[in-house]
Amino acid sequence: MEPSAGRRELLSGPAQAANLKGRLQREITLTGPLNVADYVTRCLHDPLGGYYATRPAIGPDGDFLTAPTVSQMFGELIGLWLVETWSRMGAPSRFQLVEVGPGDGTLMADILRAARVVPAFLDACDLTLIEPSGPLRALQKERLAEAPVTPRWADRLSGVDGEGPVLLVANEVLDCLPARQFERTPDGWAERMVGLDAEGELAFRLGPVGPGFSPPGHDVQPGQVVEQSQAQRAFAGTVADLLKHHTGAALLIDYGRDTPGPGDTLQALSRHQKVDPLATPGQADLTQWADFPAVLATARAAGVTTAPLLTQAEFLTRLGLPVRADRLKASQPGAAPLIDRQVQRLTAPDQMGTLFKVAALYGPDTVALPAFEVAP
Repeated sequence: MEPSAGRRELLSGPAQAANLKGRLQREITLTGPLNVADYVTRCLHDPLGGYYATRPAIGPDGDFLTAPTVSQMFGELIGLWLVETWSRMGAPSRFQLVEVGPGDGTLMADILRAARVVPAFLDACDLTLIEPSGPLRALQKERLAEAPVTPRWADRLSGVDGEGPVLLVANEVLDCLPARQFERTPDGWAERMVGLDAEGELAFRLGPVGPGFSPPGHDVQPGQVVEQSQAQRAFAGTVADLLKHHTGAALLIDYGRDTPGPGDTLQALSRHQKVDPLATPGQADLTQWADFPAVLATARAAGVTTAPLLTQAEFLTRLGLPVRADRLKASQPGAAPLIDRQVQRLTAPDQMGTLFKVAALYGPDTVALPAFEVAP
């Protein structure tokens, strides 16, 4: 999402030299509050001060962990899922492997290492990484410098224009696509906005509902918040269009809800701790839950098939995580306690196991997908 023309004008000239928080305060003073989705977009992607544009920090020494940085087993199993899906599709001589939001490149490095067991898969692969962040592209290029497949980069999915079916992976991408927030009040619906308090500090406030709001089809009590993400729905529609045009399959892995319902899920993470999302714009990662019901409904409406949603624990277990862990422990006995902790982190209900979900979309003529052929 881009700011309006009026807001863009405020970003030019001397205002660019100010920090992001100061520019946002000045902008709100002049043009009014931002809705939550616009605020999150600015915090993440502002070219001068946005988190992903200037200082993304992933991993144990950064601000947050992702499954690939928890254990190599995650990426290896995704790699084997891709190889098996390609094989079930008839092992096409050319296909497009696409990763959206590749982070620091760890997931793709693990995918390609696991795929070495089937050299024909790598020979047939054209690899595209969708990454608008300059700092993250640099990390990916370093991580994949000696990969068996040479990647190309694009800023958005419209840059995928090769031949053959598409196999797409998007791990923790949906949670970076922001949602607007709406609160049920005794007098009806209001939109949650980011404005200024009496001291001029950023603060949440309620305002009139802007265009694009759809009253939810579930019960919401006064004081409760619902989130609606046009960005997540648009992403699902774009992936669906890609699969319809090329055929193939997509894996969307993220934390989020599997049934519609209320809830304020906006959070900011810095050094693995939750912080105030308004305190330091651009200095912390902001996320909101993936709305899997809306994402899957959008994909189906666009004309592709969706598999039953799985938890991450179900998905990884069906792909053989326990077996892979046992083999690693047998070859590295001293690492057994660490491997057990990694499995727990990926699959335990109180960690990533149930909050994280795995959605699969597939286009015309795509066969049953590994792990999804058994109803949950």
